[in-house]
Amino acid sequence: MPASLSAAAAGFGTGLSLIVAIGAQNAFVLRQGIRRDAVLAVVGICALSDALLIALGVGGVGAVVVAWPDALTLVGWIGGGFLLCYGALAARRVLRPGESGLRAEGEVTGSRRRAVLTCLAMTWLNPHVYLDTVFLLGSVAADRGPLRWTFGLGAVLASLCWFAALGFGARLLSRFLARPTAWRVLDGLVATTMIAMGVMLVAGA
Repeated sequence: MPASLSAAAAGFGTGLSLIVAIGAQNAFVLRQGIRRDAVLAVVGICALSDALLIALGVGGVGAVVVAWPDALTLVGWIGGGFLLCYGALAARRVLRPGESGLRAEGEVTGSRRRAVLTCLAMTWLNPHVYLDTVFLLGSVAADRGPLRWTFGLGAVLASLCWFAALGFGARLLSRFLARPTAWRVLDGLVATTMIAMGVMLVAGA
């Protein structure tokens, strides 16, 4: 497999692992999709916001590594540690699942403007999104060296695919994602990807 394709695939897998989680943003996108309310705007905001944050992470962390090559070791240890912790939490959910799936209940948004503002707030006021997209993806991308932007492009594509599937395929996905068993499968894939990437980062640090 060509190095660029490998980097893009790794970015896609890592990005998807961080995005696929039961949370307010995913529930909101699913709810909008089921109601067919401002779906294109909501999906566009989520995907574009992720693209900007991923670019910030890849460019920012990458610039630090280029300026101070020794920083790669520190970034590798910290980023790898975070990924291993995230992976362990996902594995724990597989072994000790809860009873909740991704639900779409809630009040109707009421207007396109309110849907847009709600989506922006859920995206940009969530501190976890900065840890996931800016630092974690940025640190993993930095380990790819010259191919870090290809890795970032793969992560951006993962975000677009996930939110598009969640929004436009909501009526088909809602029944599946409401099942706790489905999330055990997804969490298993997330745990495997994160632990593997974390081990690679730590080993290469």
